[in-house]
Amino acid sequence: MIVKECTIAEIQHLVEEYLQGLSSPFDSFLEDHILSSTFYLIQNDSLDVGYFAIHNNELLTQFYIRRSYQMHAQKLFLQALERHTVNFLFVPTCDELLISLAMDQDFAIKKQAYFFQDSQANASTTGLRDGEIFHLATTDDLQEIRQVCEDFLDDYDRWIARRELFVYYRDKVLLGIGVVGKSKMFDGLASIGMFTNNAYRNQGVGKTVIVQLREWCHRHGIIPISGCWYYNEASKRTLESGGMVTKTRLLNIEVTMRKTE
Repeated sequence: MIVKECTIAEIQHLVEEYLQGLSSPFDSFLEDHILSSTFYLIQNDSLDVGYFAIHNNELLTQFYIRRSYQMHAQKLFLQALERHTVNFLFVPTCDELLISLAMDQDFAIKKQAYFFQDSQANASTTGLRDGEIFHLATTDDLQEIRQVCEDFLDDYDRWIARRELFVYYRDKVLLGIGVVGKSKMFDGLASIGMFTNNAYRNQGVGKTVIVQLREWCHRHGIIPISGCWYYNEASKRTLESGGMVTKTRLLNIEVTMRKTE
């Protein structure tokens, strides 16, 4: 087998195979780590066998082997870890091959995040109250967004320009914002999220934002997904109250022992 560095464009056919084999999608957190990884193509003679991706020289974010070559998967997986001195793995539980390969080893497992999907059920309350508005943010909202949300996002101008940032007002008070980050890997999917004004937390603001974002996605033919840190119970409750459900986890696995063939 030959392993060589490549671009994601060069293995797009393999990436699409990988995505089609998942039992559920993953959100923008994992996607961003994958897309900023270094990719490696695995070949047998001139045939493409699979690929893997490593982020920041230590975190394996993807490992895919075509079914016809999966009898070699365990050996190729260990070789990838050893040759690139991988210290950690991001393993979504929707990836049966990778989670199985990780479970074969005596590695330390930590829970990183929840991944959510749309429940396809209507929330108990979805309407806005009198004096409340929810709409796409414009540059006119920038000053208020920066003041209320501070560094929740890295570049509010960019989110506004892409028409992926929403504002939720009661009269002139900014209650919160919502984001719809269109996926770069999954067609027709977008990660939704929200931030609530600190002065209005525990008042249903987050739920309203999530419900409104889901409805906006439905109207525009987009499938909403989401995620949150595993130990952020407040975010989990908000997403669930807004109509999102989770059956998928992201595991952060530490490579504590290597086996050699």
